[in-house]
Amino acid sequence: MGLDWNDLQYCLAVARDATVSAAAKRLGVDHATVIRRIDRLESALGAKLFVRRKTGYEITDAGRRAMAVAESIESEIRSGQAEIGGGGAHLTGSVRIGAPDGFGSYFLAPRLGAFADQHRDLDLELVATARLFSLSKREADIAISLAMPQEGRIFGRKLVDYRLFLYASKDYLERTPEIRQRSDLMGRRVIGYIGELLFTPELDYLPQVLPGLSAQIRSANLIAQLQAVLAGVGVAVLPRFLARNFPQLVPILPDEISILRSFYLLMHADGRQFPQVRAVADYLYDLVENEKALFLDGP
Repeated sequence: MGLDWNDLQYCLAVARDATVSAAAKRLGVDHATVIRRIDRLESALGAKLFVRRKTGYEITDAGRRAMAVAESIESEIRSGQAEIGGGGAHLTGSVRIGAPDGFGSYFLAPRLGAFADQHRDLDLELVATARLFSLSKREADIAISLAMPQEGRIFGRKLVDYRLFLYASKDYLERTPEIRQRSDLMGRRVIGYIGELLFTPELDYLPQVLPGLSAQIRSANLIAQLQAVLAGVGVAVLPRFLARNFPQLVPILPDEISILRSFYLLMHADGRQFPQVRAVADYLYDLVENEKALFLDGP
C-alpha cells in the first residue's frame, strides 16, 4: 500500500489536537473517518504513530517523524499554491492571530478593518486570550508574546515596548485615604493575576510595585481586572495603551511606579514563507510602529 498525502493530513491533525474528536472537527469529517485513516496510514508505514489513551492520542517517535514529513509537504503545497497563483497582492485563505487579551481586544481588534478591506478574500481570525499559543501545533499562524521562545523553529522579533502603571478610578481615590508613597498600598484592595494561572512570568508585576504586596481579588483575565478597577473595586497594574481609553482612571505615583514590558511577534519557520502570513505580520509591524506613542507615552 502506497503512502497517501490525504492520510498524512489526518496524522497531522491528530498530532496537533491530541484527540480524534478535535481532529475530526478540524478536518470536517466524522470520528470514524479519522480512526480509519490513521489505521490505514499506520498499516502503510508499518509503524505505530499514536498510543491510544483515555486522555487522547499520544504521539510516538514514529508519529513525530511522520508529522515532520506531513508539515514539510503541507508547507510545499501552500507555497506552491501561492506561486501558481502569482504570489501577488491577492491573498486568500485564513490567518489566525493569537494575542494577549488586552492587546488583542483593545488595540488589534479595532484596527483590523483596514487590512480586511484591502484583502476581502482573506479571513482573519483573532484569538485574544491570556495563554501561550503553540505555533508548531498551528494553534496560530502569528502569536503576540511577552517573551521570545528559547527553543523550537520559531522566527520572532520585538514588536514594541510598552509601559504599565498602577491605576485606580477617580471614585475609588475620592473615597479612600490619599496614597502618598508605596507603603500606603499595604492594606489597600489590590486586583491582580492568579499566581498559578500566570501563563508567563512577565505578568507578575506586584513585586516591582512593592515587595510583599499581594492581590485580594484575582483574575487570569486582564479585561476582568480592568472592569473591576473601573467599578472602583481597588487598584491594579494596567498597560498604558489600555488605560488611556478610560479618562476615569488615574495613575498612582506614576513617577515611582512605572513598569516596562515588551511584545514580540512570533511565527513558525515554515508558516513564515506563506504570503498571507507575511502580509499580516508586515501590517502588524507597521500598525504598531505608526502608533508607538500609545504604548510608551507617560500617563
